Amino acid sequence: MALILHIDTATAIGSVSLSQNGKALETLQNNEQRDHAATITLFIQQLLRNHGLHHEQLDAVAVSAGPGSYTGLRVGVATAKGLCYTWQKPLLAVSTLQMMAAGMQQLRPAEEVYYVPMIDARRMEVFTAAYNTRLEAIVEPQAMVLQPGLFAGLMAEKNTLFFGDGAPKWQGLLGEHTNSEFPSYQISAEHMIPLAEKAFADKDFKDVAYFSPYYLKAFFHPGKP
Repeated sequence: MALILHIDTATAIGSVSLSQNGKALETLQNNEQRDHAATITLFIQQLLRNHGLHHEQLDAVAVSAGPGSYTGLRVGVATAKGLCYTWQKPLLAVSTLQMMAAGMQQLRPAEEVYYVPMIDARRMEVFTAAYNTRLEAIVEPQAMVLQPGLFAGLMAEKNTLFFGDGAPKWQGLLGEHTNSEFPSYQISAEHMIPLAEKAFADKDFKDVAYFSPYYLKAFFHPGKP
C-alpha cells in the first residue's frame, strides 16, 4: 500500500487524484483540454496542500500513458517525469484504455461482461481494446477504423460494454444488438488507482529518462509531406 499521485491528461478531460492505501483521498478535474498544461501542476499543489502533505511523503507518481491525444499525453507524461526526476520518486505508467476498463468495472462490479473502452481518434477511427473482468486484454490496444462486423465474436459470447468518447460512433454503426450496452462513462485519474497500486507492489517502475507515451500510431500533420 502506498501514497500515490495520479495524473491523467490523455483526453479532453484532465484530472489529478491522490490515493492512499488504494483509496482515493481527493480528485480534481479540468474539462478544457487546452488548459491541461496550466491546471495540472496547480491541481497537484492544491491536493498536497489540502491534505497537509509534502511531496517527500509520496511513494510514487502514476500517469495515464495513452493512447489518447498527442498533446495531452505529452503534457501528462512530461509532468509526471519532471516530478519523478525532481522529487526522486518512481514513475508508474498505466494504459489509458485499461484504466477506463477499471473505471467501468468500479461502476458495474460483479458482472460477467467484456469491457471495450473507446477513445475518439477522429473520423471513424478509435483507440480501443477489450478486457475481461480480470482486466486482461483479450483484444490488444490498437488504433481501429470502425466498420460493420467488428466485435461480433465478443458479443456472441457475453454482454459487451462499449464506452468512452469514441463509443457513440460505434453505437451509430452497430445499431441494435442484444449483447451490447453503451453505458455512460467519464474518464478520471481516480480510475487508475488499483492498477497503479499493483504496479507499485510489483515494482513495475518506468525509466524516467526514456519512457514515452503509448501513442499507438504516428502523429500526422496535414501541413507536412
